[in-house]
Amino acid sequence: MVSTDRFLAFAAMSALVIVIPGPSVLFVIGRALAHGRRTAVATALGNVAGSYLMIVAVAFGLGSLVERSAAVFMAVKLAGAAYLVFLGAQAFRHRKEMKAEAIRAAGSGAKSARGDARTVLDGVLVGLTNPKGIVFAAAVLPQFVDHSAGHVPLQMLLLGLVPISIGLVTDTLWGLTASAARTWFARSDRRLALIGGAGGCTMIGLGVTVAATGRAD
Repeated sequence: MVSTDRFLAFAAMSALVIVIPGPSVLFVIGRALAHGRRTAVATALGNVAGSYLMIVAVAFGLGSLVERSAAVFMAVKLAGAAYLVFLGAQAFRHRKEMKAEAIRAAGSGAKSARGDARTVLDGVLVGLTNPKGIVFAAAVLPQFVDHSAGHVPLQMLLLGLVPISIGLVTDTLWGLTASAARTWFARSDRRLALIGGAGGCTMIGLGVTVAATGRAD
């Protein structure tokens, strides 16, 4: 199994990488600004689930194909970027309806299960196509595996729980912080529309940035 020194070294590496805000953090913030705390938390949950799916893919050999093939990597990256732009455009388009949405949410006490499931799925898709996550899972994670100990896929799955746990905590904190700012803006229809538009623009800008960012080969 994974030795203690490898585990601690990987945990330190994961913390350093996650501390630097990437697409997942900015996506959670954008969703928090556009839709509020509940959506932010569900998005963070979906995000880490998508990231762990990438780790599972790496553990069983599929992730290396994405990392080694420039064409496949580009296709995955552009798919994620396009989806971010789509979600941002939707948030910006419906920014003036946010006050009514907030009132309905307060009255019902919660969104529908289908709405929550859709939000989590959005996070999964973004987490799964996050270029930063792909590179980390395919290039960094395998370096901390002890091949002589055997059970390589299991080692990767266990190690993968480290960045997932750290990411869930930090992404949730980012989302809660952003949603707290949104609560203040919600006291005014105009301010709420502005913050909703800002959240949408954040996601659109993030999508464009992801699409335009190359990779070092």
